[in-house]
Amino acid sequence: MARIVVRYWAAAREAAGVEQDEVDAPTLAVALDDVARRRGAALATVLARCAFLIDEMPVGRRDPQDVNLREGSVVEVLPPFAGG
Repeated sequence: MARIVVRYWAAAREAAGVEQDEVDAPTLAVALDDVARRRGAALATVLARCAFLIDEMPVGRRDPQDVNLREGSVVEVLPPFAGG
C-alpha cells in the first residue's frame, strides 16, 4: 500500500466537496474506488469522465488496475473542460 494524495480540479473538486484526499492504495483503481465511496455518487459520475496525471505524467488510456502507485504519489483528477 502506498499513501498518496488525490487532488481534484474544477468539476471534480465541486463534486468531491474538498480540494484533495489522502488515501492508501496500491493502484489507481483502488484509489478511485476509495474516494468514490468516501465522497459519493456525484464524484463517481465525474471520475468516469476524467483524465488523470500521476506525478505530472498522464495515465492516458491505461487500465487503472494496471497503474501502480508509489508512496507519496500525487494523482491529479482532471475533468473535461471547454476551451483551449
